[in-house]
Amino acid sequence: MSKRDYYEVLGVSRSDDEKVIKKAYRRVAMKYHPDRNPDDPKADEKFKEASEAYEVLSDSQKRAAYDQYGHAGLEGQMGGGFGGGNFSDIFGDVFGDIFGGGGGRGRGGAQRGSDLRYTLDISLEDAVRGTTVEIRVPTLAACSTCDGSGARKGSSPTTCGTCGGAGQVRMQQGFFQVQQTCPTCRGRGSTISDPCTSCRGQGRVEKTKKLSVKVPPGVDTGDRIRLGGEGEAGTEGGPAGDLFVQMSVKQHPIFERDGKHLYCEVPITFADAALGGELEVPTLDGRVKLKIPAETQTGKLFRLRGKGVQPVRGGGVGDLLCRAVIETPVNLNKRQKEILEELQRSMGEGGHAHSPRQKSWFDGVKHFFDELKP
Repeated sequence: MSKRDYYEVLGVSRSDDEKVIKKAYRRVAMKYHPDRNPDDPKADEKFKEASEAYEVLSDSQKRAAYDQYGHAGLEGQMGGGFGGGNFSDIFGDVFGDIFGGGGGRGRGGAQRGSDLRYTLDISLEDAVRGTTVEIRVPTLAACSTCDGSGARKGSSPTTCGTCGGAGQVRMQQGFFQVQQTCPTCRGRGSTISDPCTSCRGQGRVEKTKKLSVKVPPGVDTGDRIRLGGEGEAGTEGGPAGDLFVQMSVKQHPIFERDGKHLYCEVPITFADAALGGELEVPTLDGRVKLKIPAETQTGKLFRLRGKGVQPVRGGGVGDLLCRAVIETPVNLNKRQKEILEELQRSMGEGGHAHSPRQKSWFDGVKHFFDELKP
């Protein structure tokens, strides 16, 4: 049975460089890897075919011979279908980052502690002005009894005899090797025969830390503050991780924030909206006077410049935008109803002159139904 063209197997052209070929092999090999296709007998053959193609095309001398003479030019250079011991180099190079690395780098020894995240709920006022908050964070801290070694005082961990301190062992699976965490030391690279009674050999204990967090002015939901070294303690004397305090601004009863701008709704009486007036509106800095012009309609925005938020990353201060909401009067007495009825009659005599939006709406409705007529 004749072999397929190696370039066709990997889906590359003869002009592609080694980087493209490596990427193509990675894609094909992962697709047909036997562990991913246990029920497909053809997958194993395609995986071997791709590996053989990569062995040739990734080697400059073999590739040159193949380009000139085809498969015949490789006779005597290919051993066992995968170049003998050379295949392990291919495996470690291409799949090292998937199966834990092929360069013999162990996981034992000092390890950095995990980063932690703490969600801090703050009010809009504190987010805008800035504040200092004390928080309590549960974490893993270095055991003070054994100084984080995990061994009883006076003793020390010993190098793992299974992995030789590497923290990982290589296991043969078929025609390739897989690097796995050492089952004896669980990746630490050392074993403890006489564990510390306080931490039971873990080197770390659960602890709740009390920290002071300075929140700068202008933060918003999703912003994070990094506290270096305040995460979980490392193992084997490794450095501690970091603590990321994530902001969550509480909903405000009056204001709504959009970036550096604030929004609020301002209820306006029917009379003030029609005749004009003046009323007080709240801001985060106190109350200010807002002039309402005559004939104000619902939805009109009044902009109070500089009454918004100073962004934490710099830039100009935002504005406060007040949206007018015309309030219909309720609980009218007899006299008030009579006045409104008189007003209604007088306004009706002028047609739609006093209600331009109503006239525009009715014109739109009439046009809509006229369009529906056959």
